[in-house]
Amino acid sequence: MIRYCVLLCLSVLLPAQLLSAQDAAKAAPDHSTAPVYTTDGRLVFPEDYREWIYLTTGMDMDYNPDPAMAGHSMFDNVFVNPEAYKAFVATGSWPNGTMLMLEGRMAANKGSINKAGHFQTNDVMMRSVHVKDARFAGGWAFFSFDEGKPAKQIPKEAVCYSCHEQHAAVDTTFVQFYPTLLEIAKAKGTLAPGYKKEEAAAAASASTKKD
Repeated sequence: MIRYCVLLCLSVLLPAQLLSAQDAAKAAPDHSTAPVYTTDGRLVFPEDYREWIYLTTGMDMDYNPDPAMAGHSMFDNVFVNPEAYKAFVATGSWPNGTMLMLEGRMAANKGSINKAGHFQTNDVMMRSVHVKDARFAGGWAFFSFDEGKPAKQIPKEAVCYSCHEQHAAVDTTFVQFYPTLLEIAKAKGTLAPGYKKEEAAAAASASTKKD
């Protein structure tokens, strides 16, 4: 569901601060997946994100359908950097330096021996990252990448921030759509009050309809 919010605000971008693109790449140790920034605050594209921990895949999920996507289907793949994943499994919370990568790939239904359903193609439609870093107001920031170039922060006024703050299950992240992590958050007691309230309201509504 990160895509739902990010797709609404990809057109508005803003600068920040730290390292030049080349120096940034050199500064990050090979074993680290911590966020790296350029001197003007752009987030350096994490090229090895597909070696990170895979969390989930959604298909055509959106609360604000895009007319341009009519007749097309897209898979949303979500990955998180390994250090953050380990911390979440242990605590049910995301540490500073967490990066959640959302990769949107076009879906197809005709190819090879496939006769039903959909599969992912090589056509990557978008890549965006949700970063937890104390340097940002509110502790989190969104970035949208254009062909792997360092990305500017999406402004705090963008709807993606308020959407995540209001509806995310854990610390402004949509853990409700990450099945292996949702149970951990429940066990650790880290679910957001707003999310629990929404779930209770939905359950009550469903119960009323059955009656």
